[in-house]
Amino acid sequence: MDVNHYLRQHIRTIPDWPAPGVQFRDITPLLQDPRVFRILIDQFVHRYMAPELRPDVVAGIDARGFILGAVIAYELGVGFVPIRKKGKLPFATVSETYELEYGSATVEIHTDAVKPGSRVLLIDDLIATGGTMMAGKRLLEKLGGQVIEGAAIVDLPELGGSAALRAAGLPLFTLVDYAGH
Repeated sequence: MDVNHYLRQHIRTIPDWPAPGVQFRDITPLLQDPRVFRILIDQFVHRYMAPELRPDVVAGIDARGFILGAVIAYELGVGFVPIRKKGKLPFATVSETYELEYGSATVEIHTDAVKPGSRVLLIDDLIATGGTMMAGKRLLEKLGGQVIEGAAIVDLPELGGSAALRAAGLPLFTLVDYAGH
């Protein structure tokens, strides 16, 4: 089975959302079908079971990164760390602000989320401009974590995020590439 093709068949494209000209890639159908969801999660779990890629902890980015990250962490037998939007975490936090197309946003992580030297897998559903994943990487590194790889279901390379992340030294793993779409 060609997993890339199989998963692509289950990603819904919504034209002109949230703005005219945008082709929104909706991953929720991947989560709704138990067989598709299992195949999706297994792609990540099998990759990160390899000793050279095995993390000590998985960090998921608010909000769809929570869905993927928590399940992957559970399957790998490691802890899970949420990277949240500003103001959502109850304990002491560190924060990182990043630029959006119109303005900026801030993400936070608890100060005790990772131990110095921890190998961290950083996961989200999609890489567009790369700003959120870059902010997550910086947060984890502020705490002494070593981000071994960034992972996502979808890469939208034409938006420049994956190239920027790689240029910043973050290896990436994605399952579906929408280059030229």
